[in-house]
Amino acid sequence: MAERTKEDQAPAGIVVTTESGAAGAVVVSDSVPETLFILPLRRAVPFPNLMMPILLDTPRAKEIVAKAEAGNGHLLLLAQRDPDQETPAPADFHQVGVVARILKTLKLPDGNSSVMCQGLRRASVARYLRRKLLVVRAKVLVDVPAKGKRAQAAFRELQRSLTKVVEVSDSYDKDFNTVVLNIDQPEQLADFTGSYFLKDSEQRQKILDCLDVGRRVELALEFLLAELELAELGQRIQEEIRAKAESAQKEYFLREQLKIIRRELGEEQDAREAEIARLEQAIDDADLPEAAEVRAAEELNRLRTTPVESGEYSVVRNYLDWLTSLPWSISTRDRQDLHAARQVLDEDHYGLDEVKDRILEFLAVRKLKPEQSGSILCFSGPPGVGKTSLGKTIARAMHRQFWRFSLGGMRDEAEIKGHRRTYIGAMPGRILQGLKACGSNNPVLMLDEIDKLGADFRGDPASALLEVLDPEQNAAFLDHYLDVPFDLSRVMFIATANTLPQIPEPLRDRMEVIEIPGYLEEEKVQIAKRHLVPRQLDRHGLQTRHLAFSEAVLRRLIREHTREAGVRGLEKAINKVCRKAAAAVASRRKPPGRLRLEDLDRVVGAPPFGEDRDRKVRVPGVVQGLSWTPHGGDVLFIEAAALPGKGNLVLTGSLGDVMTESCRIALSYLRSHAGDYGIDPERLGDRDFHVHFPAGAIPKDGPSAGITIAVALVSLLRGQRCPPDLAMTGELTLVGEVLPIGGVREKVLAAQREGLRRVLLPAANERDILELKPELVTRLELHYVEQFSDVFEIIFG
Repeated sequence: MAERTKEDQAPAGIVVTTESGAAGAVVVSDSVPETLFILPLRRAVPFPNLMMPILLDTPRAKEIVAKAEAGNGHLLLLAQRDPDQETPAPADFHQVGVVARILKTLKLPDGNSSVMCQGLRRASVARYLRRKLLVVRAKVLVDVPAKGKRAQAAFRELQRSLTKVVEVSDSYDKDFNTVVLNIDQPEQLADFTGSYFLKDSEQRQKILDCLDVGRRVELALEFLLAELELAELGQRIQEEIRAKAESAQKEYFLREQLKIIRRELGEEQDAREAEIARLEQAIDDADLPEAAEVRAAEELNRLRTTPVESGEYSVVRNYLDWLTSLPWSISTRDRQDLHAARQVLDEDHYGLDEVKDRILEFLAVRKLKPEQSGSILCFSGPPGVGKTSLGKTIARAMHRQFWRFSLGGMRDEAEIKGHRRTYIGAMPGRILQGLKACGSNNPVLMLDEIDKLGADFRGDPASALLEVLDPEQNAAFLDHYLDVPFDLSRVMFIATANTLPQIPEPLRDRMEVIEIPGYLEEEKVQIAKRHLVPRQLDRHGLQTRHLAFSEAVLRRLIREHTREAGVRGLEKAINKVCRKAAAAVASRRKPPGRLRLEDLDRVVGAPPFGEDRDRKVRVPGVVQGLSWTPHGGDVLFIEAAALPGKGNLVLTGSLGDVMTESCRIALSYLRSHAGDYGIDPERLGDRDFHVHFPAGAIPKDGPSAGITIAVALVSLLRGQRCPPDLAMTGELTLVGEVLPIGGVREKVLAAQREGLRRVLLPAANERDILELKPELVTRLELHYVEQFSDVFEIIFG
């Protein structure tokens, strides 16, 4: 607030002079004004008989000092209880302070000013006269003299302790001893101790508060003994460090002498020279580019002149180890046989024909033009569809090394671009670590979960990846630790993500996105038969005679126990069955053998999803919609209810802003076209409507439920239920148009997975259906609608 006292300097009324080594106490007058301005002190504590320079760094402090100078020339210096309080109130000050006379105000070069004050007497606030500039009526406090032998003994012990502190600590000039010996008043010695030798503000204030001089001396002695203990401990630490330094220096000289003796005797080189020779050979074998070779030579010359005992020696040696261990010119030869690559892809993954075709196209370009850097691939799709394992298959198909690291939760930019060598424990980023682990400069590096990158005060890893994933820039990728350009253009980067919108736009623009959709039921059955079941049997030490899955059992697991876009949940269910079979074999009980349908629920548990869903749509006001989630498509039920009211709309189910607007649009549209759909307009005005989206704990948003909400309200008002085998999706406008939506493939898969027969889609989405495989829609009857009247005709006509 008002000051930053120069506490490292003498607070000074008892002046210490290095020339003469002596100083006397300042003579003060008993004449002290009663009305005074308070000058708040943040971290300093004033004392009588001392002079104190105070920095005036705020306009309020300057105003207080100016008014005091214009008045009686005195101030009441009070320490704040909270040093960070900008505008302290009366309750924020300590009770006891010091009345001080203003000696002189000085202007400082930085634009601030300083005031030199001379402490006079201890005083406390009797009454506040003005609270804005803190004008008070002060009460001068009188010391209680020290009497008796105990007070005399404490005074002498304080003098001895002060002398010892000066001798032990390097912070005080030796002439302080002369000052201590020439102070013959106990109250002045206690104040001198508090102002010069105590660091803690609370301890200083306690000495200032104490009016009993004998008790004040004992307090100063108590606090000083604690400081003396710290000073002695610091002196011992300095002596130990000095002894270690002398020992290290002695060892260095002995090693140098030993080196000379060995050289004279013609013996083999010492460990240091052997290390330098090893690094020289590593530099020659690494086939470094010109820039890296120049840097390696510089660092090696630096290593020759750096003592082994120095911490810099290990830093330079580690840097050279990294520099020479990277695969600057080591490459693996790509597979040129596209037919063989296709076989590898088919062996490891069932389906995914579009993805496999794109990979083969990539390999074909590399075959025709090997120097082509190619694009950066990003596999996007729900969890469990095989994005990560597909990267391993690509590396195997290309005969390349594979290295994967997860970006999920990464928040430090240095994880990508490394730490600078000035940091302790610095090392290159994960990209160069992966190249070193692979041992080649053209591996397949998988950046897993790229949509889950974070950012904080340590930087933004997504921004650091911009250079890595840009084919125009990564030919000269600069890691902060290496500080030498490294060519990443031969590396094949594959990223994986669940939701593309969470990837920053500049980063997404550098990648070619390949969407991996969810699997059909038939595809899941084949994946389970070819990959999941054999893998789990092998992991549990089982054979087909111990446990076998029929196709009917697998289909029931898929339909009733796992409803997902991928196959991760299906593998967990198979894993559960295998564990129980392994327990039976290990305990010498009869194994399940070929698992039967009637035994499935007993082994796996009750199915969370039942076959019969018609019960949810047997009443008016309940409609089946289709939704998109990061885990694939799903069937979304919408329920509407009416109750007496005034036409208000109640919405529940964790809805977002867009879906809330869709509900209001649907109700407004029906009110304006009630007669077109056989609805009495009065029924819309004399009741409230409650629209609910089940699974209320799950957030929901988006415009694609517009026609579904409107159909639920029409069904409720007409008292006519919707067909149980039909689902719909589409955005509804205020004039009744049905606009296109996204996630068509996932929604169609969800409808087929739920056993629905008919799906209503916006007419503009027909082109999305034409791009799908025929088997995705063979069992579905698709209706394309442009207006809500088309929707009404199909459902209620």
